[in-house]
Amino acid sequence: MSLRRRTVEVLVAAGLSVTALVPPAAAAGQGHGHSVPLRVATYNIHAGAGMDNVFDLDRQTAELRSLDADVIGLQEVDVHWGDRSQWRDLAGELAERLGMRVSFAPIYRLDPMTPGAPKREFGVAVLSRYPVVSAENHDITRLSTQDPNPVPAPAPGFGEVVVRVKGLPVHVYATHLDYRGDPSVRIAQVADTRRIMAEDRGSERGPVRQVLLGDFNAAPTAPELAPLWQELDDVEPGGPTYPAQDPVQRIDYVAVSRDTVRVRDAAVAETLASDHRPVVADLLLRR
Repeated sequence: MSLRRRTVEVLVAAGLSVTALVPPAAAAGQGHGHSVPLRVATYNIHAGAGMDNVFDLDRQTAELRSLDADVIGLQEVDVHWGDRSQWRDLAGELAERLGMRVSFAPIYRLDPMTPGAPKREFGVAVLSRYPVVSAENHDITRLSTQDPNPVPAPAPGFGEVVVRVKGLPVHVYATHLDYRGDPSVRIAQVADTRRIMAEDRGSERGPVRQVLLGDFNAAPTAPELAPLWQELDDVEPGGPTYPAQDPVQRIDYVAVSRDTVRVRDAAVAETLASDHRPVVADLLLRR
């Protein structure tokens, strides 16, 4: 464990914020002339509600701003979904408030409750300070929560964007794996994830930089996640992420392609703005 990480844990125990300890990405690249810095984060926003189950987008906006991340993966994002989030477009609102670009990848897209209203959508999103070159919503195996008799089947909600960071293309993926105790759906989702990411690596010349952000709903040592660690490095932020109050599990992840992205530092931010804690990581991209 690094000295910085031990310091983070001491300050968290003292009730102090860890976000100030991780330097902005612009500073992270000093002394690394052959690498490009990038700060990323992942955050399950619980449809805008905090640990207290009170919807408060101002509170979440402040937390996201404090992370000072260049790219953020979000899970449990409502877009005109229902009363719990006041029928608002959380992806669009957060992007506008933070001055970032947004790509939303719905898992569900349902008809509105009233004629003429927008479609009801729920899924994942990527926010980016950098230009988004392309975006795609991939299908992976899912067991629907909207179907009364679901069976595992391909469904959307594995979001991918290619962002251009100081001239370098970076593939960023946002995902939310199945929450059930039975790991069978997660096993299929991990296989789908590896297939999609492998296809991207095979389709480009030169280094392919990949960053996977998400709520995996499984511990780092879970057997169903083991295949991911064949190609990816877990940033290992040094603490649990769920539940946000007195967390006992680490189920939220930043993972990066081993040969093309280096981890400089990572931390779990202490906040009750959602029922999860965010993970933030400073990365160095290989040129």
